[in-house]
Amino acid sequence: MARQCIAAKTGTAAPIMPTIALVDDDENILASLKVLFEGEGYAVRTFTDGAGALAALSENPPDIAILDIKMPRMDGVEVLRRLRQGSSLPVIFLTSKDDEMDEVVGFNVGADDYIKKPFSQRLLSERVKALLRRTRVGAPGGEAVGDKKPIVRGELTLDPNRHACTWKGEQVRLTVTEFLILQALAQRPGYVKSRDQLMDAAYDDQVYVDDRTIDSHIKRLRKKFREIDGEFDAIETLYGVGYRYNES
Repeated sequence: MARQCIAAKTGTAAPIMPTIALVDDDENILASLKVLFEGEGYAVRTFTDGAGALAALSENPPDIAILDIKMPRMDGVEVLRRLRQGSSLPVIFLTSKDDEMDEVVGFNVGADDYIKKPFSQRLLSERVKALLRRTRVGAPGGEAVGDKKPIVRGELTLDPNRHACTWKGEQVRLTVTEFLILQALAQRPGYVKSRDQLMDAAYDDQVYVDDRTIDSHIKRLRKKFREIDGEFDAIETLYGVGYRYNES
């Protein structure tokens, strides 16, 4: 995702900032967030409905998308559900709804983060930077990441450098958060990881998530692997304790 442009006067390469797609039917929110993120150096694309956004995001993916859930023509959940059929694009959900089930549904379809309206612009900005750091995209304040050796555990192969995962030689498309959770489990097969430890592995310190969020990500991980291998059981639940990866 990282790209470069040439500085005409100096002849040196200067990094182009990540592109953010904002999708919300409230034009006031779009306008204020566009000003915020452009002021921080991001390239910003805006969309006012889900159907139009889906086509654009599929054809020309940004580095990260911020989706409102309640939108005309196609809601944010359906946009993400369709995107996840062929994309691991980092996504943050925005919603004005109070029903906690909406949050569960959002994570179950593959959202990486979730913020309820009304929200602090500063908080949203920090969440974007945190998610981009996890995606290794050179966000403002992001850190360079060196080469890491692939993790091979039985039929599982994880390549952190390419954000690639395979099971029995077949690709498993994972979101950033799913990849980091699985990586944390697979690094030490047989050892139990508590939900708090998985939160620490998948989220920055300033991002708070509850137990239900980790459980939703684990549920989605298992579903993806079982679409390839119906007998997949490498991720074990220890009720009241956490999860562990069992290498077969």
